[in-house]
Amino acid sequence: MDDFIQIAIRFMQNHFGDRAKGLVPVPAAGDWSKAYFFELDGHDMVVRFGAYINDFEKDRAMSKYGSDTLPIPRVVEVGETDTGFYAVSERVPGAPLEELSGPHIQLVLPRLLDVLYDLQQLDFTDTRGVGLWRPRGVGPSWGDELLSVAEPRERLKGWRERLDAWPLEARMFDAGVERLRRLVPRLPEYQGIVHNDLLNRNVLVDAGKITGIIDWGNAFYGDPLYDIALLVYWWSWYPEWKDIDLQEILDHHFNKHGGRPPQMDERLLCYLIHIGLDHVAYSAFRNRPEQMKRNAEQLLTYIQ
Repeated sequence: MDDFIQIAIRFMQNHFGDRAKGLVPVPAAGDWSKAYFFELDGHDMVVRFGAYINDFEKDRAMSKYGSDTLPIPRVVEVGETDTGFYAVSERVPGAPLEELSGPHIQLVLPRLLDVLYDLQQLDFTDTRGVGLWRPRGVGPSWGDELLSVAEPRERLKGWRERLDAWPLEARMFDAGVERLRRLVPRLPEYQGIVHNDLLNRNVLVDAGKITGIIDWGNAFYGDPLYDIALLVYWWSWYPEWKDIDLQEILDHHFNKHGGRPPQMDERLLCYLIHIGLDHVAYSAFRNRPEQMKRNAEQLLTYIQ
């Protein structure tokens, strides 16, 4: 039992009284919030506690678009605690995407790609004032936003200083930034929705069906191809998927929806470099040297 659960139990008792029962930690919850399963008025729910209300507001904004084809659980409440913020949402059945075996991922991945395609067909005008999302015509360009990966970040205070303690990885990082700097001028502007965290226990699958896409806290406006790049980047990190031809699945998906996107290779290369940079910085911030080194080595394959 984690140290925080007693605080969570007291909050739930004070806030919901006897309506809430059976608080248990969610296995392998994320770095930015603590999550718990519980029952509320007899319904299966999830409560999360974290320091950033914008993450929860993004979830609430996106939950308004939930449907059978876009399975986003409903967020029923967002509010403040004595130490931060909380969000209560409906619990949906299913196991995380990354726990699937090769044959199962081969079945489910095309369905996930179709969900991502359908996502871009919606009008998200109402979400543009939420959190970190970039409204049209406001804030940096798409290219500048990508290049900001090398800048100081509020959530990752001191990441660069920690990275500099590893000179080889710091040099790889700087080489990646320079390569990205040369590539981004070729990118047009994009205003799609990018989830940006699909392979972090945030896609739930039950009996071959996608039952939930959760945790939109990292989502941003930009090129929807970025989510595809994330799949490409992380694919080799899952040995059980090594015999699955990801490129074949992607080609079939693009052919079904009108062909390969324009400048696809250039765009993917930019995003693969950016993902590598982002995770070198994040791993340095979290003091995870093995992950930092592995991401730096993978980054190097994109810039050589």
